[in-house]
Amino acid sequence: MSDALIYDAIRTPRGKAKSTGGLHPLNPQALLTQLYTALVERTGLQPKKVGDVILGCATQHGEQAGNIAKASTLYAGWPVPVPGMTINRYCSSGIDSVALAALKVQAGLADTVVAGGVEMMSRVPMLSDDARVFKDPAFAARCQMLMMGNGADLIATLHQIGRSQADGLAATSQLRAAHAQDSGYYSSIIPITRPDGSVCDADECIRPDTTLESLAALEPAFIKSGAAGVDSFQIKAHPQLQSVEHIHTAGNSPAMADGASVVLVAAPGAVDAKPRARILASNTVAADPTQVLSGCVEATRALMTSEGLNESDVDLFEIHEAFAAVSILAMRELNIAEEKLNVNGGVIALGHPMGATGAMMLGTLLDELERRDLQRGIVSAAGAAGSGSALLIERV
Repeated sequence: MSDALIYDAIRTPRGKAKSTGGLHPLNPQALLTQLYTALVERTGLQPKKVGDVILGCATQHGEQAGNIAKASTLYAGWPVPVPGMTINRYCSSGIDSVALAALKVQAGLADTVVAGGVEMMSRVPMLSDDARVFKDPAFAARCQMLMMGNGADLIATLHQIGRSQADGLAATSQLRAAHAQDSGYYSSIIPITRPDGSVCDADECIRPDTTLESLAALEPAFIKSGAAGVDSFQIKAHPQLQSVEHIHTAGNSPAMADGASVVLVAAPGAVDAKPRARILASNTVAADPTQVLSGCVEATRALMTSEGLNESDVDLFEIHEAFAAVSILAMRELNIAEEKLNVNGGVIALGHPMGATGAMMLGTLLDELERRDLQRGIVSAAGAAGSGSALLIERV
């Protein structure tokens, strides 16, 4: 089997998911076009040699429907024979796209694959695809599909994670992200030119003025949905509980965002550039759907077990900050030191463009491994319904 090498990993800034956000004026195809152009300029990639384009997108509706991976390459003017495939494993889709790219390269099915993701949440809002599993309570219960915030509150309840701990994690994420932005650590960002010629070149969701006091003043966000029947459904699945503690607020939850990311995965020598890292392993798990988001912890655990790794064998971890309780659970369950996890902030601070986030996190991880001259890292993300995916990389 061939090595699957990462030649580059780039992303747009994360724009606020509002009509006033910095990326809102661009449709998702136009946003991806600028990343494709940058990838060619940075690596010397010849688009005609690309064996596949695999993109994650969680809300495949409107502008993001119609297999945006293929549509975006045509929009960008890439050769017609370049294939494209859009995947949806919820918020882990960006990681899964890279894992699939690696598998294709390792199996010899393609020498060069572009992977990543896109989500323009200001233009295609979450749940705008009108999925029955998120609208019909009885049908959702049959499918065990719960909203993410309720899953995070259940995780907090099961593992006795309190509001002050969650707010502390969120404040740390904001401080780390602000420091990383001020220090220029997000070197994978590609400045994006808007139709009027102005440029968006920095993440917009970071709130450097966040304090524990300001976080403590926010109201829990998921009490109403819990009272509407979600709490009772979760308690039935976990009868040792008397109630679900609602600790997550807008301040310790991921910020919705616009953004896109692309990763060039290729066999040795397939691209006229120096590779940056090697993809060593990947996996996907399905954990308890009533907890919704614990999959990233279980995927990381399973990957480390299968590769015979302890926490000390991994230099840095990027684990999806899918609500504060999930990150706290990851540190507890996997014995990860705080100084090795999401060292430049997570999606609570940076924002979460769902289908793009996993590949964005991969770029952040690789940038930081290079900056610190470290070797090995794991990136993982949770999807809905308990799913989770993880990827192990090592610098070349």
